[in-house]
Amino acid sequence: MRLTRTLGCTAALGALALATACGGSSTSTNSDGTFTPPRLNAQKTLGKGEGEVNLIAWAGYAEDGSNDKSVDWVHPFEKQTGCKVNTKTAGTSDEMVSLMKTGQYDAVSASGDASLRLIASGDAAPVNTGLVPNYKNVFASLKMQKWNSVGPVAYGIPHGRGANLLMYRTDKVSPAPTSWSAVFDKSSAYKGHVTAYDSAIYIADAALYLSKTKPSLGIKNPYALDQKQFDAAVALLKEQNANVSEYWSDYLKEISAFKSGDSVVGTTWQVIANLAQGEKAKVKAILPSEGATGWSDTWMISAKAKHPNCAYQWMNWIVSPKVNAEVAEWFGEAPANSKSCALTSDKSFCTTYHAADETYWKQVHFWTTPIQQCLDGRTDVKCVPYAKWVQAWTQIKG
Repeated sequence: MRLTRTLGCTAALGALALATACGGSSTSTNSDGTFTPPRLNAQKTLGKGEGEVNLIAWAGYAEDGSNDKSVDWVHPFEKQTGCKVNTKTAGTSDEMVSLMKTGQYDAVSASGDASLRLIASGDAAPVNTGLVPNYKNVFASLKMQKWNSVGPVAYGIPHGRGANLLMYRTDKVSPAPTSWSAVFDKSSAYKGHVTAYDSAIYIADAALYLSKTKPSLGIKNPYALDQKQFDAAVALLKEQNANVSEYWSDYLKEISAFKSGDSVVGTTWQVIANLAQGEKAKVKAILPSEGATGWSDTWMISAKAKHPNCAYQWMNWIVSPKVNAEVAEWFGEAPANSKSCALTSDKSFCTTYHAADETYWKQVHFWTTPIQQCLDGRTDVKCVPYAKWVQAWTQIKG
C-alpha cells in the first residue's frame, strides 16, 4: 500500500534556489553557482540511546500497528533499543524541509527533491555509514548518489526506490503504447483523458522525453536544464495541458479515474497499477522506451539532532533485511537492502518491483533537486534552479 506524496516548493527561493528554500539555514554560494555545504562533522562513535527519537516520515514508513495491527516495525524497535519513536507524518517534501529547520526532529525520510536542500542549508549532517552495519548490504547503485551525497561525503542511508511508469487502459488505448509519446506527441488522441503527476518535478519527465526525441537540445540529465532546454520542456507541457483531464497527487483518485475511464493514459507508480488491477480495472503499467523518472528516498539525520544515537539505531533498523522487506511491501517500492528480497511475504514481490534488476534501474532517473550548478557536469552554462521550475509549473497548469 503506497500513500500519497506530493513534491515541489511553493515558497520563494533565494539565489541558490535550493538550499535556503522553504526552510533551512545559511549556506555558501560560489560565484559559479555551485554550493559548498556547511562544514559539519559526522558522528564518530555510537553512544547510549537517549530514550526516544523524533522522526519525520512519509506515511507508511514508520508503521506502529495503528493502521493495520499486523504491520508494526516501530514497537519491536522500541523494545530492542529502548528508543521510543515519535513520528510526524509529512505530506510533502516542502513540509519535511520546513520541519527539519525547527531542530525538533532527529531524522527524516527525504526524497531527492528535498535532500540537496537539506544538505546545502546545513539542516542535515553527514552520516557515518560505519555506524550503520546494515548499510553494507544496501544496493551499491543507491549509495553515494547526487541526491544523497556531496563529493566523497555521505548524507544519508538509502531506504527504497521506485519508478514513475506509464499506465494505460488496455481496452481504450490502441495500439499498446511503448513510448511517452502517448502522453506528449500523441496525447491529442486521448484529449481530456490524459493524467499527469502534479508536481514541478514532472518537468523532468518532459525533459527526459525530449532528450530522446530531440537530441539536438543536448539534454543529458533531466534535472540539469539550461534555459533553452528548460523552455523546450515547459513548452511541451503547456501543449500537453490542453489534453490533461487531471493532475494527480492522490493515488486513490488516480485509481478511480482509470476505473471510470475518465483517465486512460498517464504517469503512475507500480503499486497504483497493482491496486487498480486488483479492483478489476483494465490497466497495464510499463517502463517506456525512453526510460522514466523515479524516486530514491534517504534517511537523513538532523544537524541539530537531540537524540542522534537513537536516530542512528533507527536508520540501521529501518534498512535491516526483514524490516526493509516489510516496509517495501507495505509502501509499494523496491527495498534498498539486497538481502530483503529473500524475506518478503510475496516471493514474487522483488521481481515485480525490479529490486535487483540493475539494468532496469539504469533507465530510471531519480528525482534530484535542480540547482544552478548543472548536475550533468557542464560549467559553461548555468542551469535553471528549482525556484524557476516551481514558477513555471504554476504557468503550465494555467
